[in-house]
Amino acid sequence: MSIASRLADLGVSLPDAPAPAANYVPFVKVGSTLYVSGQISNGPDGLVTGKLGAELDVPAGAEAAKLCAISLLAQVKVACDGDIERLVRVVKLTGFVNSTADFTDQPKVINGASDFLVEALGDAGRHARSAVSAGSLPLGVAVEIEGIFEIR
Repeated sequence: MSIASRLADLGVSLPDAPAPAANYVPFVKVGSTLYVSGQISNGPDGLVTGKLGAELDVPAGAEAAKLCAISLLAQVKVACDGDIERLVRVVKLTGFVNSTADFTDQPKVINGASDFLVEALGDAGRHARSAVSAGSLPLGVAVEIEGIFEIR
């Protein structure tokens, strides 16, 4: 089954890829490796802001992480000249969670992205990963995730 079909079955349509907010590019291609800059938790209703362990709980954080994963795929699609089917696999994610000093469930938050990518891409969505705490993130967002992908 194609990636586009799987996304449609999940009720997900990729948004326009977000433009960079500062002096950087959204992605860099080196051979068949694609490095995608950090994507913040932003959805149809705007930015998902707040701190895990204070204003947000794990399920809300996991949903924010899923939004980051959707933005990552949107960037991959642009990098592949509009053809998401050129995505071979997710190689690695690094997830940053805006959290309180005593919050220790960063991996459960970033599971929102990981679980979505496996659901959408099957085995090609399985990846290496880091999930770390951040005292704050740009614009007060809850989650930011960067990714490394293999493309054709």
